Amino acid sequence: MTRWMVVGSMCAVASCAAGPPGPAELALGQDACGSCRMTIVSGRTAAQIVAPGEEPQFFDELGCLRDRLRAAPLPAGAVIYVADHRTQAWVDARTALFTQTQTPTPMASGLLAHADAPSRDADPAARGGSPVAASAMFGSQERSAVP
Repeated sequence: MTRWMVVGSMCAVASCAAGPPGPAELALGQDACGSCRMTIVSGRTAAQIVAPGEEPQFFDELGCLRDRLRAAPLPAGAVIYVADHRTQAWVDARTALFTQTQTPTPMASGLLAHADAPSRDADPAARGGSPVAASAMFGSQERSAVP
């Protein structure tokens, strides 16, 4: 019994030391959006919420993520990742730049995310777009509230 308690304690300490959860792997054409339930077919507009001990929630576009964040609080320890529209790399939403564009997106929000200004500036789809404040994306769940 004591041996299992020690092993359990070691696992608990290791999981705490590991830091916040990283992005989950998205299965394009298989995973469904946690808001609109559409199958996610593009890695350029996707987003996700990952939380310790919970299945990741994927979104086919930033408008769906925004709607989810306005509807319910984040799970404890949750981290939001958004896809850089140009590179498709996962980016921590706390540091991402958001742009309102005329670019077609799955639910027609036109919202794009980028890791930084150079990525945004190199993306033709973002040209002529308008910056979007974090408060418009996260609603009452400001970036500081997202771990």
